[in-house]
Formats: sequence, structure tokens, C-alpha cells
Amino acid sequence: MNLLFSIDEKCVSLLLDCLHSIADRGGAERYDAYILHSNLTEADMEHIAAYAPHSVACCFVPVPADLFNGFPTSKRYPLQIYYRLAAPLLLPEELDRVLYLDVDTVVINSLVPLYESDFEGNLFMACTHTQELLSKANRVRLGIEKDVPYINTGVMMMNLRLLRKELDIGAIQAYALTYEQVLILPDQDILTALYGDRVKLLDTMIYNLSDRTLAQHNADLRNPKRDLDWVRENTVVIHYFGRNKPWKEPYLGVLDVFYREARARWDGEAL
Repeated sequence: MNLLFSIDEKCVSLLLDCLHSIADRGGAERYDAYILHSNLTEADMEHIAAYAPHSVACCFVPVPADLFNGFPTSKRYPLQIYYRLAAPLLLPEELDRVLYLDVDTVVINSLVPLYESDFEGNLFMACTHTQELLSKANRVRLGIEKDVPYINTGVMMMNLRLLRKELDIGAIQAYALTYEQVLILPDQDILTALYGDRVKLLDTMIYNLSDRTLAQHNADLRNPKRDLDWVRENTVVIHYFGRNKPWKEPYLGVLDVFYREARARWDGEAL
């Protein structure tokens, strides 16, 4: 199974947490983890390779320094957030698909059904965390004429074969510069604006579950209630996006239990 990550030196420990959860619960025998970076040191890479699970082969892919020159960034959203958009140009030609994961995710059930899913002619498979009213507001903000959902880029299957034919870094840069003043989550804004109509939507409760998403689902009286037992049985990827992280205090929610369990299993293996 091909995996993709985009990190800087601050994310090394989180990457290892994520990789160990994948090795423990992801369902495949072997994983090739392609790690996009621009500032990892030799010591960082040696540390990752030494502490990665035995079933994970790490391949470090340096991103050319000038590839995203001039792209808007902020303290919270560094240049690395764009790297995943250029993945089809940076990964080996023989790869036809890859699963991108943010490092603030934990895998608790098999990734195999997702990885083997049919793209149905789309460039991506991903989830949305945004309800329709806010999606409409985002479309206005981003100048999107088509009726597309707002995409969360933290968990994405990428159709590398098609993306190599259709990805246009120049168009991405032009859009980023044109809409720089209104971009809030730059990589998500750009992917939604340029490729939102080429995304096969996945079930957010299964493949990109956050505490906020779980709370919103359970607050809607039309929905069947989902408790932690349901999550443990059905959800595949827990995503601790935003500022609410189980490795930081205070944490608000119930899904931190899965991070703590995954971390305890890894600590146990290391003893």
C-alpha cells in the first residue's frame, strides 16, 4: 500500500505515531510511505527510519525549494501544506495511486477497502466536513461557479495516473495569488476550487472522523446516535484536525481515547 505524508521537522513524532497506528490496524502486510519534505535533517530521517514499524518502508522525497515560491503561507499553514498538491509530479512514475494522510490522524480499522476503491474517473477520493450552507458561502468566497462540496484534504486517495495528465501547477499558483486575500485553509481552498468537481465523496463518519463531526452528527435528531462502540467497530480514520489535539491540554471530546490507545500499544512494543 502506498502512503503519502508531507511534513516538516516539527512533525516527526506525530508521523511515527500515525505510522504505528497504520501498521497495527491498517490491514496490509507492507506499506511504502513516501514522505515529502524540504527541511528534514539527516538525523531526522535516520530517526524516522529507525523507529518506523517493520512493515513500513520510508522513502524521503525532497521538494524543490522553488516549486511553491510566492505561494501564500502563515505561521499556522506553512509551505508544506501545498506539497501534497504536487505529489503526482514528485512520486515515482510507476505509482498509480496513493493514500495521503495528515499526521494528526490515527487509523483504527483496515484501510484496504478504501485503498482498493474505484475512483470512478475522479482525481481524488475525500470527505467534506462542511454542511451545505457553509459550502455555499465557501463557493462565493472562492469564486467557484460549480456546485461542489468543500473538501477536507487530511485524508485523500489520489489518482496519480490521471493527475499526471491533468494537474497544472501553474494554474494552482495563479489561483493562489489571485485569491490570496480570501484564502483561509489554502490547500483545501485551492483543491476545492480547482478540482472539487473531480472528487469522489467518502463517508466522513468512516474515513475522516473528528470530535466536531461526531458531535454534529449526534446533535441532529434525524441521525442514529453513534457512540464510541460504533466508532470502534466502523470508523477507519480518526482525524484530530484544528487546534483540538489529544497530545495537548485541554482536550475537548471523546475521540482522544483512540490516540491514547494507539500510543500505548506503540510504547508497549518499544519496551
